[in-house]
Amino acid sequence: MRAGRLRTGLKGWGGVGAMALACVLAVLAALLLPTVHSHGGGGGGTDEGGHGVAHGSQARAAQECTDPEKQTLAPSGDDGPTIDEIRSRGGEKRKLIVGVDQNSYRWGYRDPNNGGDAGLEGFDIDLAHRIAEDILGDADAVQFKAIPTDQRIPAIQDGRVDMVVRTMTINCDRLEDVAFSAPYFRTGQQVLAPKSSKITGYDGTLAGKEICTAAGSTALSTLEQDQADGTLPEGVDLRTTVPNQLDCLVRLQLGEVDAVVTDGALAASQAAQDPTVELKGDAFTTEYYGVAMKKDADDLVRRVNRVLEQWRADRAGGWQHSYDRWLSETMDDAAKSRPPTPQYLRES
Repeated sequence: MRAGRLRTGLKGWGGVGAMALACVLAVLAALLLPTVHSHGGGGGGTDEGGHGVAHGSQARAAQECTDPEKQTLAPSGDDGPTIDEIRSRGGEKRKLIVGVDQNSYRWGYRDPNNGGDAGLEGFDIDLAHRIAEDILGDADAVQFKAIPTDQRIPAIQDGRVDMVVRTMTINCDRLEDVAFSAPYFRTGQQVLAPKSSKITGYDGTLAGKEICTAAGSTALSTLEQDQADGTLPEGVDLRTTVPNQLDCLVRLQLGEVDAVVTDGALAASQAAQDPTVELKGDAFTTEYYGVAMKKDADDLVRRVNRVLEQWRADRAGGWQHSYDRWLSETMDDAAKSRPPTPQYLRES
């Protein structure tokens, strides 16, 4: 940490307040769910009947990927080996195991105002409960495992979780390692910086600035590619990466970095947490969140896609209800107030 820069940052931000907030965030993180630490491992296994053909279609699609959000299987309510395995767990273990975030405000987090035993809540958490209700007949039959950004794929491959519902962008590289559902939310990368900053967006005002991103995030891979292509402003420093995206907000509050780049949906929630920061400029990518599962879990992918169709169509307690409850106050783009229209692979 650069002492002079930290003193300057704290002076401009109200030092005591920033440090207090950082301490609160650190304490909350320590109290939350245990993190899954898992590495390596591929998703093996074979499918039965028609599922094998479908999985082959997924593999070919990943290799020829151009529109990753469209590379998913058509919805189905049929059971299969993956769903049977989940249901075969006995006793208290008969739960859907879902990898989630624990500190993304309004997506997956604990609200300290709801008491010491408050459970996880947010938009992603609503979706996880909906999937558990469909598969196991009980919306509460779900075990949440908090995982950092860069451990989402290993947690799936190692079988530590059945799926990840964690603001996870569908992209071509990830389709090589996991399968995705149809998209359930549209967003894009944006810049988050102090309101007092002269940074105006993803443009030349970032020259010479230090940017924080989460390790394993699409934000980091996008910036690294732009830097390699020579389209990133000169002198941008990308060395600051953190396990969880909220850690970038703390670094920003402490004056250790000049800006954060992350999904606009997450950045908007962070701006709602801290009124001294704001989104700078428009989104410079278009991305879609999906539920991630093992590559050979075709029956589970199809089942989740059916749940998503029902969730989108449910006007009483579905997608729109969750959006209005958690996100409408922080999202000012009307296009984001509607769920994406899914497209599925053609199967022959």
